[in-house]
Amino acid sequence: MSATAVSPANASSTGSVTRTFVRLKLALLRNGARRTTGRSAAFLGTVALTVVFGGLGLLTFLSLRGHEHVADGAIAVVAVIALAWAFMPFFVSGIDETLDPGRLAMLPLRPRPLIVALLVASVVGVGPLFTLLLVLGAALAIASGAAGWAAAAVAVPLTLLVCTTLARALATANARLLSSRRGRDLAILSGVVIALGIQAVNIAISRLSGEGGIGPIEAMADVARWLPPASAIDAMRAASEESYGVAALGLGGTAAALALLLWWWAHTLTRLMTSPDSSTLQPDSATGAASRTRPARSRAGAWLPEGRTGTVMLRTLRYAWRDPKTKMGWVMALSMGLVMPVVFAVQGSASVYHACWAAALLGLMMYNQFGQDYSAFWLVAQTISGPRDAFVELRARAYAVALIAVPYTVLVVVISAAVIGSWGALPDATGIALAVLGALFGAGAISSARFPYSIPQDNPMQNVASGQGAVAYFSIFGGAAVGGALCAPVIGLAVWLRAADSALVWTVLPVGVGYGVLLAYAGLRAAAGPAHARIPEILQAVSRA
Repeated sequence: MSATAVSPANASSTGSVTRTFVRLKLALLRNGARRTTGRSAAFLGTVALTVVFGGLGLLTFLSLRGHEHVADGAIAVVAVIALAWAFMPFFVSGIDETLDPGRLAMLPLRPRPLIVALLVASVVGVGPLFTLLLVLGAALAIASGAAGWAAAAVAVPLTLLVCTTLARALATANARLLSSRRGRDLAILSGVVIALGIQAVNIAISRLSGEGGIGPIEAMADVARWLPPASAIDAMRAASEESYGVAALGLGGTAAALALLLWWWAHTLTRLMTSPDSSTLQPDSATGAASRTRPARSRAGAWLPEGRTGTVMLRTLRYAWRDPKTKMGWVMALSMGLVMPVVFAVQGSASVYHACWAAALLGLMMYNQFGQDYSAFWLVAQTISGPRDAFVELRARAYAVALIAVPYTVLVVVISAAVIGSWGALPDATGIALAVLGALFGAGAISSARFPYSIPQDNPMQNVASGQGAVAYFSIFGGAAVGGALCAPVIGLAVWLRAADSALVWTVLPVGVGYGVLLAYAGLRAAAGPAHARIPEILQAVSRA
């Protein structure tokens, strides 16, 4: 009797909570778009792009209906979409507030109605719309016959639910991590893994297929068709071809994956909403005393020079380690500087001189130095009373960047020479790379003083404040072009000695080192005066929201 009385109440509660959450999601989207004119334009532009590209994807699938490889293409696309949904929480946790279930911990809601409400609300948005258009296009291109259309009617919503549940479950499992600095570091690592993984997958598939054309897609589809939710897409093909056992296996596997994700999501959500957050716990008295007696300067900075130079170097290195956006720049420069020579080698254009990519990418870390301080630059500005102080400030920042960039550049050149077996090109390649690094250091110092711009702190996906895009592009690309042009004498010397088959080609190394140091010093000197004279303008530029 009690069970029959409670069940309708539970159903009514779940329905009302679901309707409330859907209205809240729509209100969040609507109010977020109404904050400013720029946000409204960005939201409308995002929706328009989603409809356009999603619609183009749907039409592309329709145009391929009847093609012998359309199923392989659809399976590969859905597999990539599912992978994107898996990584999405690590990128948009700071943007989409609905991904943080910790905000609901104080509400009197049980896990089951909450999960249903969150799941239904999660299919409302731009990402689910784009996914639905592509999956629907895949279904319209593959399905045929009564069995195929019946499988499609199940596979389309099942695929969408698996993708959204996967994102929600991962977001819930890592909710406290994603809201911390370590979570932002994890987002950086995820971005690097994706950037490097795309190249690795591209190379691996090319090797496996052994040929161009549709071979890479077939190789990818042969693996993905056995994994949810891509197995649901393959089920439509199998049902259309009257392979009912394979179709049942594909749909059943995807349904089982959805059930497991829902169970994991419920378990992690219950634990999240019933266990205390470690950040609210009081530290141990011994730990607190140790932190209070810790010296102002850490052990990591004990080997740095004394005075302003060492202090600025330590601050710059701490920014590189602790600030998410600065760390993202460093990680991408270090990783891509090592990957680019490998990519060129795989494509058949191996050369030790491609190691200059590492110098170029690391040299760009010297740009917009004052913008990396955010609004705290006003504290730095209080210590700059003349061009001499500005020179020491910029020189110390260059020292900190060079502390990592110089040995890493040399290491990449040596690794490239060892892998390619071109030890004879090691001296001039190293000289050119260090000359590029020094030139970008000098150009970056001047660009930091002349063309500073703000880096928003409240938006993890925006690296330039609104209205400063032109300044940022001119600062980086213009400065990089000038720095590259300044290296022409060293490059010309290396080319001339190589063309003449001269035994003096080794002299490019000391010439490049000296030339790079000279350019860096000249740039720092040239930037010191403007950096001091333009402190009010720099403060206004880097503090702009």
